[in-house]
Amino acid sequence: MIRSSRFVVLIFPVLVTGVIFLLNTWLNAASLSSKAEQPDFTKGDQIPEGYKHDWNLGPTGARGWIYSNRLETSQARQILVTKIEPGSPADGTLQVGDVILGLDAIPFEGDPRTLFGQAISKAEITGKLNLLCWRDGDTKSVRIKLPILGSYAKTAPWECSKSEKILQQGLEALAFRIADPEYKSVAITRSLNALALLASGEKKYLPLVKKEAEWASAFTSNGYKTWHYGYVIIFLAEYIIATGDQSILPGLRRLALESADGQSTVGSWGHRFVQKNTGRLGGYGMMNSPGIPLTIGLVLAKKAGVNDPKVSEAIEKSSNLLRFYSGKGAIPYGDHRPWIQTHDDNGKNGMAAVLFDLLNEPEHAEYFSRMSVACHGPERDTGHTGNFFNMLWAMPGIARSGPHASGEWMNEFGGWYFDLARRWDGTFIHQGAPHSRHDSYRNWDCTGIWLLAYAIPKGKIHLTGKGKPKTPQINSKEAKGLILDGQGWSNNNRTSFYDSLSKEQLLSRLANWSPTVRERAGMALGRSKDLVVDQLISMLNSSNLYSQLGACQALKFQGARGAKAVPALLNSLQADNLWLRILSAEALAGIGDSARVAVPLMLERLSQTSSVNDPRKMEQRYLSFSLFSKRGGLIGRSLDGVDRNLLIKSVQDGLLNEDGRARGAFGSVYENLSFNEIKPLLPAIHEAILNPSPSGIMFANAIQDAGLKLFAKHRIEEGIELAANYARTQKKHGSQKRIVTVMKILESYGAHAKRAIPSLEKTVYYFKNEEQDFPKKLSLEKAKIVEQTIAIIKASTDEPKLIKINI
Repeated sequence: MIRSSRFVVLIFPVLVTGVIFLLNTWLNAASLSSKAEQPDFTKGDQIPEGYKHDWNLGPTGARGWIYSNRLETSQARQILVTKIEPGSPADGTLQVGDVILGLDAIPFEGDPRTLFGQAISKAEITGKLNLLCWRDGDTKSVRIKLPILGSYAKTAPWECSKSEKILQQGLEALAFRIADPEYKSVAITRSLNALALLASGEKKYLPLVKKEAEWASAFTSNGYKTWHYGYVIIFLAEYIIATGDQSILPGLRRLALESADGQSTVGSWGHRFVQKNTGRLGGYGMMNSPGIPLTIGLVLAKKAGVNDPKVSEAIEKSSNLLRFYSGKGAIPYGDHRPWIQTHDDNGKNGMAAVLFDLLNEPEHAEYFSRMSVACHGPERDTGHTGNFFNMLWAMPGIARSGPHASGEWMNEFGGWYFDLARRWDGTFIHQGAPHSRHDSYRNWDCTGIWLLAYAIPKGKIHLTGKGKPKTPQINSKEAKGLILDGQGWSNNNRTSFYDSLSKEQLLSRLANWSPTVRERAGMALGRSKDLVVDQLISMLNSSNLYSQLGACQALKFQGARGAKAVPALLNSLQADNLWLRILSAEALAGIGDSARVAVPLMLERLSQTSSVNDPRKMEQRYLSFSLFSKRGGLIGRSLDGVDRNLLIKSVQDGLLNEDGRARGAFGSVYENLSFNEIKPLLPAIHEAILNPSPSGIMFANAIQDAGLKLFAKHRIEEGIELAANYARTQKKHGSQKRIVTVMKILESYGAHAKRAIPSLEKTVYYFKNEEQDFPKKLSLEKAKIVEQTIAIIKASTDEPKLIKINI
């Protein structure tokens, strides 16, 4: 089987370094692999040590442990009962230690979690849940009686009596909880719980909602502000809009302006607000999961009466970042490549559907809503450090496309999942994804987020669709088609469904609206022995944009087999559509050496200035990867035959790109040019060291490190001060390793580096006494490394000849 190893190498380490980060964090943090052997509880096996995650078993009042592996419970065939709530339907029928083996006297033949959830849905029609249970060596059928709620309507939660019953029971339970003087919750769920009461439209809950609004208006945080502020602002704004209570407006204004001031220069937010006087985010840098709710909150704050230019500017800067992803994939973790592994990523498409609906931009709202509909099953049942946000924003995003969209999604996934999560008193608790070791939201009160879904038909607040729909509504057939688009993938089996399709079926899927479907089809064709390049060229030359995009996505996996398509790709490299140009460049890079004929045109496009349609120079960003990546870029390893004037111009422009990873790609040029050839670039290299990129924060060090090493290699005098000043910026994220590199660079200047000692001494003091939010032990280790370098420099008598570039 032929594989495009060149493109795989190109994509993962360089083009989407952020995606590697996402994969590592999303999968590792979620404990992707349950390495423990699957226990057989009927033989006396115990729950494996360290794997304690159990599940709420719907309104039975029982909880049960289910074996999970690679983010799925699909391999399990038993449920071990771990808890029975007194007075619940299961009390007196089930016991802790019982093993549920099946349903209706039939052993489980599939995922017991899914089957049990579906059985709950059916049992609420008849009031009878029949289980096959093992206890003390005996297997027998037992029956649990459940309240009759009926079945979900085809348009649930619209025109659905079951949804209304669940909503009313949940609201009463939630109101009782909030009325408790000892009631507390994290700011996110507390805001969502209050929003659920507000979304009911029932006046009897308004006193409780007002009490919560008074709490929210005084809210502040010294921790991860962006995560909390977004939801608090949404609640406050919705409350003021719904009630007209202006007494809360000052608190809303304070939070909104603080958030606007905390935005980075490129329009993003991170775990925290922007670093003081830098315009740059700290830590991980840009994070869309808290950033989009903050933007939604600011839009609603403006509707509620916070009329300030700062708020309007913050909304536009943030929405401009997010518009780029429309039509290209799911909104990713941060300022990364569009996410196309699944149809949504932590619910950010649902967030975006709500945002662009509020902004009255139906084209973008439609796309993100449809991506939300297509995300179900294993795709939806995952998430970075837990699936809380993936579930929270599912229905608000899906419902933007109307009752048929929500009804089909509920029929496919949401119905049984919601029913399994609902406790016997009508409240909900976070279930999490099928993993055991790490979930940031374990035991969070999720009552509000589920009730908001059931309250959507009421349309009482903007979050649940208040007003006339702005997003195009779809019919049942269209909704079914979107559901089908999300099938054929799971964490345990990502390829076999697509590999089972015929060549014609895969080519057809390359013309699909969904970037995720196109990518899966393209990858399958890359794994296949079928010859399809002629068909891909025809698609590339067609007038259908989806076909053109799909052809590029497939060609990048064809490797050298795609050489025949180079002329067609050269044409599409100049297309009007920005994303088609970018995917064409990636396809050329995937093809490899036979596509080097495209290098002059790609260099020309890279050095072009930004346009109204590309204000962030995204084409430049992705061209830098396709050209200069050391592992897979067309000229990342060799610059033979490349026009030097064109090269110098493109590198000078590229080093100004606002993305740290894009700048980092140019490091290969430093290694592949002689000193005389690189001289014209020295001022630009100096600037790239001195002024780090405003985005792609986690990866900004790469080009700075490369520049400092280059200056040291050629004994460029200005490198001394640059390295000394750079040392103090080494905070977090491997800084204890980078500081070693920086100190070695300074030591290479010998006695000349003595003039940097005062600066280094300040750095030592900073690491010892001032550095915050970093392990003290590591700060002291960095201080010790710098002190050792100071001693080496003081003792040095070596004075290598220096070159001064007089910048």
